[in-house]
Amino acid sequence: MDETRVNAEDATRIFDALSQGTRFETYRLLLRYVPYGLPAGDIARLLAVPHNTMSTHLAVLERAGLVTARREGRSIIYAVRLSDAGVMLSQLMAEMGFAVSPRRSTGTAAFPQVRPAAANDRVYNVLLVCSANAARSVIAEALLSREGRGRFRAFSAGSRPKPKPHPMALNLLRSLGYDTSSLASKSWDGFAGPDAPQMDFVITTCDAAAGEICPAFPGHPLQAHWGLPDPLKVKGSEAEQKAAFLATYRRLAARVSAFVNLPFEQLDLASLKERIGEIGKMEGATDLTLSGQAA
Repeated sequence: MDETRVNAEDATRIFDALSQGTRFETYRLLLRYVPYGLPAGDIARLLAVPHNTMSTHLAVLERAGLVTARREGRSIIYAVRLSDAGVMLSQLMAEMGFAVSPRRSTGTAAFPQVRPAAANDRVYNVLLVCSANAARSVIAEALLSREGRGRFRAFSAGSRPKPKPHPMALNLLRSLGYDTSSLASKSWDGFAGPDAPQMDFVITTCDAAAGEICPAFPGHPLQAHWGLPDPLKVKGSEAEQKAAFLATYRRLAARVSAFVNLPFEQLDLASLKERIGEIGKMEGATDLTLSGQAA
């Protein structure tokens, strides 16, 4: 790629690859995992896209030079190639008169590895809360338990919990390969006692819970809000209700993937609270088709 002027052919190739919704969300997801990369199966699961469909989109991104792939055991790991797209976008912005200072080096680096199971000795406890503890917080718990890769311990609770999680939430998670055997609806009061695990973070996933007076959780955890519409309130056909749960999953998956990749050790408490709050404003993968059969 020309280092002083944007090559129209290169730019067209990159923008054409990113012009489709699923490919754009795939690229955006992988950007959160620089420099580690993700297995193809994890990408498909986080975006709730069928594996064969995801393979097709990853092949397009790879041909465009936006991602690179490597087999590790039985998995194929995909990672963003920052060199081509980063340089091209910086040059394009510069041609338009904007000063651009890349946040990461755009040089070619060794192929990224999957994040180690435990990046350090610190394990963070996270309580996900919604009023009923039947859908949003349960889905968030399942996501964080898996994406945390040993660095996070996820719990969920509700201010007015239902007797059990909603069947559509559990069915969706099982269809995506999650173990749901330990998921249960429970009161947040159980996390306020002296024998309760001490939380580092309490994150509300619904506006109702965010507006309520929460218990005095031990340890004064950092609190943040990731408000999402309640899929239980969606009426209509079974397909429409399932679509609402799938949309909720995708938006939470975007938030959780951003959360687990924050540089926790490098941020002070105020900066960390701000960054987690910003995650709550993310739209997530809402432009993918709700059927999960994105073209």
